[in-house]
Amino acid sequence: MVKWKQMDMNKSKLNPKKRYLQVALNSTLEEAQAIIRQLPKSDRIIIEAGTPLIKRYGAGGIRRVRTMYEAHLWGVTAPVRPDLAALGGFFGLLARQAVARSQPPAAATAQKPAPGHDPYIVADMKMMDRGATEVAIASNAGADAVTALGHAPIESLDAFIVECEKRGVDAMIDMMNVEFPLSILRRLKKLPAVVILHRGVDEEHFNKEKMLPLYEIRRIKGSFDMMIAVAGGDTLKEAESAVFNDADIVVVWKSFYQGADDTAKLAEDFLAKVK
Repeated sequence: MVKWKQMDMNKSKLNPKKRYLQVALNSTLEEAQAIIRQLPKSDRIIIEAGTPLIKRYGAGGIRRVRTMYEAHLWGVTAPVRPDLAALGGFFGLLARQAVARSQPPAAATAQKPAPGHDPYIVADMKMMDRGATEVAIASNAGADAVTALGHAPIESLDAFIVECEKRGVDAMIDMMNVEFPLSILRRLKKLPAVVILHRGVDEEHFNKEKMLPLYEIRRIKGSFDMMIAVAGGDTLKEAESAVFNDADIVVVWKSFYQGADDTAKLAEDFLAKVK
């Protein structure tokens, strides 16, 4: 009989003894910076470059989010670059070169943060194919973790996990709309560092009865010793429920866009629940 718990797996950069709050940034870089500036400095806060942000800015968006979060943790001010995503061709190139000359990354002049306060950036690539290629793009842009979709071909997931291990980044597999996450995990050659149990934004909006798949946490942890993230719930009650059911990471986004002035208190309240 196969003992699934003995299956080889990637070890996460995250501390499995801690609970984390992951703040997803899904809009513009300007809004991302407004949110980051208000966050408490905590080694339990993870920053995610969300899929819409990456589609808007490309790999440069991941790099910029990392620079902004480094600057916040290291106590310096990172200038907000103009939104150059809409500029194409020769004039866009000139604009980007001018920004690069006039605004060096704040992290270059900052002091190294205290131990335990290094930034941790998730690139929500939602990989479906070309696993190694997408990991390389995100890793080169400064990501500490990269996501793939559980619906991707097993071959792509295997290549994705191998490349993550080779580059020293955490592999995260998002099981959104996957009915039986365990069936995917048991087919992999090697396990990811983190599995994400995810209720999608459209699911939540159009199907009010759709619940967070918290019941899957103990099913997975009953078979594998691994970290679980829960995404798709933004209320304190849902965060508390996720942690009560043994989630390691609670992913939030919507609450943090309701007003940057309230962001610090929101984060502190979430961290108080995510223990």
